[in-house]
Amino acid sequence: MNLESPPFEMSDTQGNPAGVSVDLANALGTYLGRKIVIENMPFNGLLPALKTDKIDLILSSMTATPERAESIDFSDPYLKTGLCLLVNAKSDIRGIQDADQPGKAVCVKKGTTGALYALAHIAKAQVLVLDGEAPCVLEVVQGKSDAFIYDQMSVYKNWRANPETTRAVLKPFQVESWAIGLRKGRPELKARVNAFLADFRAKNGFEQLGDRYLKEQKDAFRKMGYPFFF
Repeated sequence: MNLESPPFEMSDTQGNPAGVSVDLANALGTYLGRKIVIENMPFNGLLPALKTDKIDLILSSMTATPERAESIDFSDPYLKTGLCLLVNAKSDIRGIQDADQPGKAVCVKKGTTGALYALAHIAKAQVLVLDGEAPCVLEVVQGKSDAFIYDQMSVYKNWRANPETTRAVLKPFQVESWAIGLRKGRPELKARVNAFLADFRAKNGFEQLGDRYLKEQKDAFRKMGYPFFF
């Protein structure tokens, strides 16, 4: 995983892996009876690492897309989300169509579905591809970019961290699901991972993760009428 997307993947004050995905990975390890070793690496390096046997699974807020499924397998989805926009507080952008206009600048994180969407659909605005989430947020905060395309939960989090300089346009323009990535040709492991996800959900594990890490967001999204993720 890439430990740069709190509260899903991050490091605690001692530098140890922490967050929703870390707890989920450790629960998976307990279910499988296997020790979990978390490798922190750039997001765009996760697929190559999986395909070259350097890691066994990807659990890193990764969207299951048809393009990625051509080279790796995915578990059943465990979370639903969507692409939306973090915009500068002074911006007049109300949706993706407003962002894709001449004179506008849109930033995306390299290797994400936001980047794939921008490269495929943004035709009029300038697209800036950066290596991390924090630089993209800073671009919007400083007004250098008009919008940042990212997932709903992260957009909400970054808006709440920068309420004076940013605004969240949370209605998704592309609905997505996150899943665990596996190498192709491992049907037994895929079946066991799917069995774990079903068991974890049946035991309210996802609800507990939501309450532990995302209570504010969970309540806010329900008030705004957006379905909560897990």
